[in-house]
Amino acid sequence: MLYLVGLGLGDAKDITVKGLEAVRRCRRVYLEAYTSVLTVGKEALEEFYGKELILADREMVEQEADSLLKEADVSDVAFLVVGDPFGATTHSDLVLRAVKLGIPYKVIHNASIMNAVGCCGLQLYNFGETVSIVFWTDTWKPESFFDKIEKNRQSGMHTLCLLDIKVKEQSLENLMKGRKIYEPPRYMSVNQAAEQLLAIIQNRRFQGENPEVTENTICVGLARVGALDEKIASGTLQQMSTVELGAPLHSLIVTGTMHPLELEMLKLFSVDSSNMSNGS
Repeated sequence: MLYLVGLGLGDAKDITVKGLEAVRRCRRVYLEAYTSVLTVGKEALEEFYGKELILADREMVEQEADSLLKEADVSDVAFLVVGDPFGATTHSDLVLRAVKLGIPYKVIHNASIMNAVGCCGLQLYNFGETVSIVFWTDTWKPESFFDKIEKNRQSGMHTLCLLDIKVKEQSLENLMKGRKIYEPPRYMSVNQAAEQLLAIIQNRRFQGENPEVTENTICVGLARVGALDEKIASGTLQQMSTVELGAPLHSLIVTGTMHPLELEMLKLFSVDSSNMSNGS
């Protein structure tokens, strides 16, 4: 049996009782280590679960998935995912491969950022399409995520922006030379995401457009949701470019039309309460 087990968002104790029972039953336990990270290290998880964990990076899951699944054919194997197992498309691929090989699987769900963002007071059913904001480079500055944010806002919907994570990435030079040398991990902050959005707004104005999202649009920055030191800040997009939220992981919400109750909740986390009067 292949178990896909959600770990939740905070630390080792966020796993469900059902998930923990499955982990302790399994012969091999893999920890997925590239779509998200917990606030505690692998060692803390091993200590709490009483199991040795095998770190599974993107390369391993995408290239060696079949050998992982062959193990699940003869014994119980757990694949641990931060948040919920289906928070990333890679895990659907794993399920499809398992089915193809006739290997039974079981999913054990948990909280993910997709529903935990409700902690800031915005209603979950008022969210539109979720977007990913990627790190720009000197030569690659995509703006497609901005169009989705605009579309959501035109419909009065909030947008959850998942911010880029770079783990085990290779520089172009090392990639071309086939050297397995990896760059240090990088996690996009709310500040960086806001700066990129502000740059796009300037670009669009320069092209004669009048963007729906402006420097004064109310946004929410979230850091380490589900952890003891969780931090939430609401304010304008401009303020999000300088707000101090600390260590990763960060997420950003660009608001749409707000209900008075949502506005009232956002005031609890306001950088400057005068911005919250009209929910611009």
